[in-house]
Amino acid sequence: MHKKPSVRVLSVFTLAMINISAVASLKNLPIMAEYGWAMVFFYAFACLVFFIPCSLVSAELATGWPETGGVYVWVREALGSYWGFLAAWLFWTTNVAWIPSHLAFLGGAIAYIINPELIANKVYMVSMVLGLLWFFILVNLRGMKISGFISTVGAMVGTLLPGALIIGLGVYWAQSGEPLAIEFSWRGLLPDLGGLSQIAFLAGTLLALAGMELSAVHAREVKNPKRDYPRAIFIASILILVIYTLGSLAIALVVPEEEINLIDGVFRTFADIFGVFGVPQMTKFMALCIIIGSIATLSTWIVGPVKSLLATSRNGDLPLFFQKINKHHMPANIMITQGLIVTALALLFVLMPSVESAFWLLYVMTAELYLMMYLFMFASAIVLRYKHPEVYRSYRVPGGNVGMWLVAGLGFVGCLFAFCAGFIPPKMVLPGDRPLYMGVLAAGVVLFSLPPFLLHRFRREAWSQRPPEVFEE
Repeated sequence: MHKKPSVRVLSVFTLAMINISAVASLKNLPIMAEYGWAMVFFYAFACLVFFIPCSLVSAELATGWPETGGVYVWVREALGSYWGFLAAWLFWTTNVAWIPSHLAFLGGAIAYIINPELIANKVYMVSMVLGLLWFFILVNLRGMKISGFISTVGAMVGTLLPGALIIGLGVYWAQSGEPLAIEFSWRGLLPDLGGLSQIAFLAGTLLALAGMELSAVHAREVKNPKRDYPRAIFIASILILVIYTLGSLAIALVVPEEEINLIDGVFRTFADIFGVFGVPQMTKFMALCIIIGSIATLSTWIVGPVKSLLATSRNGDLPLFFQKINKHHMPANIMITQGLIVTALALLFVLMPSVESAFWLLYVMTAELYLMMYLFMFASAIVLRYKHPEVYRSYRVPGGNVGMWLVAGLGFVGCLFAFCAGFIPPKMVLPGDRPLYMGVLAAGVVLFSLPPFLLHRFRREAWSQRPPEVFEE
């Protein structure tokens, strides 16, 4: 049984800001903008069936099992070490699939400063993704991590500042008399659910709101978790919805649907609006701000899930090759393997018909893997209420076991539905390219999920004989 923590320092406001920093990303705005007013429905639905359940459930699990490993520990305690390893593996592979799409977004920001025409150039995009990838890996292999201060500044400069500005400029555009790319109608708030491409969009919407479980580790430090954590979740949910909804609407109002590009949609909006003001050079300044934010995010995330996977070595789930730590105490072989896989994924920018379709394929592949991990997390939350009722949780999902069934069950069903919907090609994928899209997506999900089964099948006793430095913090 865990003891109550003696120090509680986080206020409602601080925890809400942590949640916003973990979830909000301007990269998602153009994706949502393609659906016009219907994005309001998608955001509200995803918040109800996923965002809030994920936040509340992960808060309870983090305060009950505040150990290094996160989801791995929660699933292991509920379902056993094998399923815990699978959950940790999915978390790591989610990051592997996410990295190239984020690098592509960063490459697009750099191109907007150098030459915007490079954004659609496959050779440029592959070169930027690979160059940036191995730069960040080499930096982290030497233990040269960007500090928390730099990460915080990067998040504020790269997300909050341009996010607030794009919303403000969108409001100005709507009131300036300039032509609007979409017209408001109450009917437009509801998506055409009869169209499969609209349903397919749900998986991407959930991914845009994923990540709240990362901040749940702070729940034990909240001054009054039973009262304050739900309040922080409510505040963060509202603010994230405002940033995403109004930011996406700003793009939709300025840029016609057929001209929205998933990679440069944010910059295109800035360019159009700043052009009206006669200061187009401000677009490059905002691109620079976004580059700073993206660099801070990448430097943090490129090694975080790697350490989560390394934690599974406690049970001997990883071969000794992947347990190796270099002189800087970094999991070198896992990071290099991660780099090789991301390098292979970057080739999708050459194989797919366009840079934009490759970007979306990587985005939805990330969503599918992440949703699989969330299925394990929601199921584990219910199981742990019965398997370990004696474990103290600073925060509990309200309503007793019935409340947990309702909240975690809603999250489980929402993730399962979005997972199935993710295999339906969205409207941006041309009919002739849809077999390739579905084939590559299905193959990617299977190939990323297969290694844990093989590692478990051929597991060796020697894998449990790790050197003590494997677990040094």
